[in-house]
Amino acid sequence: MIKSAYESAGVNIDAGQQAVNKIKKHVHATYTKNVLSNTGSFGGLFSLDAVEKIKNPVLVASTDGVGTKVKLAAQYNHFEGIGMDIVNHCIDDILVQGASPLFFLNYYATSKLIPDHLEQILKGMSLACIASNCTILGGETAEMPGVYCEHEFDVAGTIVGVVSREKILPRQDISPGDLLIGIASSGPHTNGFSLIRRIFDGQNIDQYYQETDGNLADALLTPHRNYHTLINPILASGSAIKAMAHITGGGFYDNIPRILPDKYGVEINSQSWAIPPLYQLIEKQGEISRHEMFRVFNMGVGLILVVSAKDAATVQSQIYEDTWIIGKVVDKSGVCING
Repeated sequence: MIKSAYESAGVNIDAGQQAVNKIKKHVHATYTKNVLSNTGSFGGLFSLDAVEKIKNPVLVASTDGVGTKVKLAAQYNHFEGIGMDIVNHCIDDILVQGASPLFFLNYYATSKLIPDHLEQILKGMSLACIASNCTILGGETAEMPGVYCEHEFDVAGTIVGVVSREKILPRQDISPGDLLIGIASSGPHTNGFSLIRRIFDGQNIDQYYQETDGNLADALLTPHRNYHTLINPILASGSAIKAMAHITGGGFYDNIPRILPDKYGVEINSQSWAIPPLYQLIEKQGEISRHEMFRVFNMGVGLILVVSAKDAATVQSQIYEDTWIIGKVVDKSGVCING
């Protein structure tokens, strides 16, 4: 068979079509009656019937990536987890405004398209979407030799969700004395991996580490948690939650102020939960200050809820796992972490 000029330039159209054929079953597994287009259409069609029963519906959209976690994923063949990462990160970003996801659009770019790798990523996306009744409505796959180094790839995604105007978070009644409920993360999620890779550069992390009681690479690459399945039933029942903060890039210091009135801040007691040994390992090996650790990582707390003191126990009882009262809202701007 004569090699095409395009293939000689590094782009294999046949591999692209093979990849599309492989991912169709995973994309179709997320379809609902609201999807009016097929995989491969130039644009995804989604019926607004999905929001008819919502009073004063407001669309909420967000775009994100998974950062340099893709470097470790490529190195240790954790492709399915990366697919879950990008979907769950996006879902959590709109969850904190009270929204439930409608559909997700993905972007995958690489130096050389390997259909099996793409299929694993889409499988992860599909599993994450199905868990939150979200549809993969479309996406883009790009083979770009010369832009990406050999064996490297990137993943990004856009999500669109909906919330009733009356239920948009954060609420306006946040006040000093409100309490912060912390909910566990599943690991570093999708943040801090440039620092993690520098700290462990040249070390074999594909082996047992005492701090993680298992393979360190597996611990670092554990997929980002999906908090929608945990929190949405509470929101749907008429919740006392005033606000939520998704602890992503910028950690505690940058993310919590985003949900507070300018004149208020928070005091956090870092002794109120057990910081997982993984973060202690990162802190020690990298000789990172405790302040920077809380600026870069979630430190074992991936989602924070703001509730009134009188409602805290009730909200905690509605969450089917251990949670912690980690701090309170104060009449002074900024984030103060004690302990």
